[in-house]
Amino acid sequence: MKKVPYLTLCAALLFLFACAIPASAVILQVTVRGTVADVSSANNTLTLSGPSQYGCDYGSGTSAPVCSWTPLNASTLTGTLPDPAALSVFAKGDQAVAVSLGGTGGTWISLAKLYGSGASADDATDEIGDIGSLPTVLIGDYTVTEITAPNCSACTGTTCTATTSNVTVTSGKMTVAQKTLLPGQSLFFNGRNDASSVNISFVKGEALSDTCPKYAGLIGGVQPVSDYIVHVVPPIGMKVTTTFGTTTVTSPAGAGASVQASATTTRKAALPFAALGILGVGIASFAMHRRRN
Repeated sequence: MKKVPYLTLCAALLFLFACAIPASAVILQVTVRGTVADVSSANNTLTLSGPSQYGCDYGSGTSAPVCSWTPLNASTLTGTLPDPAALSVFAKGDQAVAVSLGGTGGTWISLAKLYGSGASADDATDEIGDIGSLPTVLIGDYTVTEITAPNCSACTGTTCTATTSNVTVTSGKMTVAQKTLLPGQSLFFNGRNDASSVNISFVKGEALSDTCPKYAGLIGGVQPVSDYIVHVVPPIGMKVTTTFGTTTVTSPAGAGASVQASATTTRKAALPFAALGILGVGIASFAMHRRRN
């Protein structure tokens, strides 16, 4: 049997690997959490102390991933703010989650302010920047999702300027508010009988270009990054139990109804199972080639 040249095999595997990666997740998103050590208006930065990185173990790919936080070998991480609104939201001592592209720190594309203190803080009262990149859960059993629409005449590679954003608010499993926002517009919901509310402002955004005829099927490039400001006023007297990573948080109980929220997390920038499988084939082929030679 004629042997397939090793370099040809590698090239084929790399091609298949590239095809398996969606255009929306080409650059690795790094998610960290820690204590806010500094928020600088002069430098437009936020610094986290004692940072830990979020990661998921996908095992064989046949069951749900197990996600957790791993302490980093760094005392602090600093990044620029995704929106000036963060200056009035975050303060020294707050627990926060931050996401950057391509490496740890440098430029935060999104930030979340967590409710509570220390390791027990999980649910977010505020999210700023590219909220779709955050693995956090909003307090009060609220969820905010968004879909941006591209301006097909203003595209670069895989991304276009967003003309609008379709924003949906869910309470538990029920959709309670939905609105298509132009940049600069907001959606406010306070229809529950527990004094809670959600406010979402769409500052500006990007969208994938693959729905534009000129860019259909384009592979490779930077994923779209948008800017939102989300603020949640928690229900009065709520009790929250959240399965996030390996921690559990319970808020102080008071008067009013008790609301419980349970959430599972997925890492949106992780490689798909198909890509991981192809990578495994490449590693196995390399090992066989070494043994035969």
